[in-house]
Amino acid sequence: MRDIESKQDIQIMVDSFYDKVNKNELLSYVFNDFSKVDWDVHLPKMYNFWNTLIFGKPDYKGNPFASHVDLPIKEEHFQNWLALFTENMDELFEGEIAEATKQRAKSIAGIFQSKLAFMNNQNR
Repeated sequence: MRDIESKQDIQIMVDSFYDKVNKNELLSYVFNDFSKVDWDVHLPKMYNFWNTLIFGKPDYKGNPFASHVDLPIKEEHFQNWLALFTENMDELFEGEIAEATKQRAKSIAGIFQSKLAFMNNQNR
């Protein structure tokens, strides 16, 4: 196995990850039934998002947290998402960049979860 080296590797990572998401009962509902994600639009955004995070390329423009605010997601969704992400990465890549990417995903999940919990507590 090798490390992530290119945007093509990111596309493989993202496509295989969301294939797992679409087969996951808990997460598939959020993406396909609730949000009705247009995958032809979403996947290129994710390629750009991860290319920006991993390689520092200024491809992604947007506010990823804002698109998650209205989703019916709880702690178990984040745990499930992170477990799938980590599993997917471990199946495809190994190395410093792959490990840093898994840590970045863990950080993002934690930040989003904390922000959403705070917002939900403020709205009570």
